[in-house]
Amino acid sequence: MKAASNKTALVTGATGFIGSHLAGFLQAQGWDVVGTYRDREANPPPRLPNLRFVPCDLRDGRQVTRLFQEDEFGYVFHLGAQSLPTLSWLDPVSTFESNIMGSLNLFEAIRRIERPPVVISACSGAEYGHVQPSVVPVTEEHPLRPLHAYGISKVCLDLLAQGYSRDYDIPTVNIRLFNTTGPGKTNDAPSDFVRQLVRVKKGLQPSVVEVGNLKPRRAFLDVSDTVSGFYVAALKCKRGEAYNLCADKPHEIRQVLRTAIRLSGVKVTIRPCSHLMRPSDEKIIFGNTRKFRRDTGWKPRKTLDQTLAAMFDYWERLT
Repeated sequence: MKAASNKTALVTGATGFIGSHLAGFLQAQGWDVVGTYRDREANPPPRLPNLRFVPCDLRDGRQVTRLFQEDEFGYVFHLGAQSLPTLSWLDPVSTFESNIMGSLNLFEAIRRIERPPVVISACSGAEYGHVQPSVVPVTEEHPLRPLHAYGISKVCLDLLAQGYSRDYDIPTVNIRLFNTTGPGKTNDAPSDFVRQLVRVKKGLQPSVVEVGNLKPRRAFLDVSDTVSGFYVAALKCKRGEAYNLCADKPHEIRQVLRTAIRLSGVKVTIRPCSHLMRPSDEKIIFGNTRKFRRDTGWKPRKTLDQTLAAMFDYWERLT
């Protein structure tokens, strides 16, 4: 077993959107990083100095236990999950298997080792559910009333981490992450808008952008700010606590669309589509980050325009 140092980390879900950005960030900081991915049939990402990837299905407790038998980590960034609310409506069972049982297997493996690492868990602003405008931006003390299976699964992770911290002295930090986007993101409104506009610009689809509900307000945090948030959380946040991590300003989805169209330089028709409408939509999702900023000194650096511009660069390379 490799002994842990202050700069050794396990990143679960390291081939996912946020996980891949976080693993690369830690590697660039000189950390020794092990990242997990689930699909044994897929080609693993290339190994980089101080960064290697290992297959591990968190739903398999034996595989998870093996991770901690082979290496000792100073930190665990737990991002491995089924992360799509829309999919959780269609298949709540697999969402619970991945997000609840996978997390339980992780904490069970950690409680059996002599020196448990700090565990930073990717929880979610979806845990709060509908929030009255009078209490927005929502604080960590607000009741947790999720609207869908994904949000329920993240409440379970939040409670699991708190329980294992209290009962087994595992140092934990729960990050209730709100909407995050940026290069590499799929299946959210900004990425859908940008991808369609790039296709229009290249003549690959008619000058029409299909949209869902444009009325909700969301505070979209750039993934680079999200990653820096997880990093400082590991180093500075109080153990056993939950923290909101969110952008500092909400935007109506309609405004995000208009900004994307302006940046694209193309003229399009906007077409509402029923298949893009969700069964339920929070009117506003916006988290109060006063506690997180107080304990870490963190603040977001990227504007919405900068984030969308980076997303255009990403999709133009891929399309």
